[in-house]
Amino acid sequence: MYNNHRPDLTELPSSGQLLRSTIIALIAAGVLLVTVVMPAEYAIDPTGAGRLLGLTQMGELKHTLAEEAAAEARPPAVAAPAGSAEATPAEETPAVAQAEPASAAAPVPAKPEQPKVATQQHEVNLTLKPNQATEIKLEMKEGAKANFHWTANGGRLNYDTHGDPYKAPKGFYHGYGKGKNTPEQKGELVAAFDGKHGWFWRNRTNETVKLTLRTDGEYITIEQVF
Repeated sequence: MYNNHRPDLTELPSSGQLLRSTIIALIAAGVLLVTVVMPAEYAIDPTGAGRLLGLTQMGELKHTLAEEAAAEARPPAVAAPAGSAEATPAEETPAVAQAEPASAAAPVPAKPEQPKVATQQHEVNLTLKPNQATEIKLEMKEGAKANFHWTANGGRLNYDTHGDPYKAPKGFYHGYGKGKNTPEQKGELVAAFDGKHGWFWRNRTNETVKLTLRTDGEYITIEQVF
């Protein structure tokens, strides 16, 4: 009992070693708290390591179960029995305005109609050499209508009928129809929005083509874009 070896003072850890060990332990505990405890217990995963280890899902499940248990523990709301409230004397009852039937509600004011554009009529004649293109647009209000008839006068053209709103965003496209090697086309163009609507033609043949466009309808202007 008296032969136990008493440690020498040189064998005991110094104050610096104890401080270093304490700091290392605190850092390790902090890392475990952030990467293991917080994700597993509270579903808080600031580093993302908890989700990789499957601990965050465990914390989320615990949180969901706790909310469900709390909801089940709440006492159900008891509705007051009808007629349990004391009747109020007629002279003390505040006047309540009766709601009008839904059918008597004030009608929503209709959108004011835009002034109607005067009907115009034009004929445009152009010559397109092989591989040459052109575009003609009508400036129209939404809902305006214009009749059109274009013909390649014996030739054939590729066409693309489309419209562009005012200040159209980059890449915008609204088409009404397109075709290839078409000798002519007629119909009615109805503007889908305020802006410019019309036709793009290109001559993909080896012969010069004479193009004729006739229009009449509710458009403001007609212009050859190029």
